[in-house]
Amino acid sequence: MITHATAGPALTPADLTERHTVTDLMTVREAPVSDAPVWAPEAIGLLLLALLLSPREPREK
Repeated sequence: MITHATAGPALTPADLTERHTVTDLMTVREAPVSDAPVWAPEAIGLLLLALLLSPREPREK
């Protein structure tokens, strides 16, 4: 079996500014706050409480 050794260029570690530049280019930019409704289970209890405490509709005579 013949093994070939290839000599490649020596790699030097990236400095901090290069790392930040690459990180900025690779990250997906998203809005920090969206207007999409989010399901919250604790809101169900609050809605039921508001329904129980709401005044009744007037009766027609």
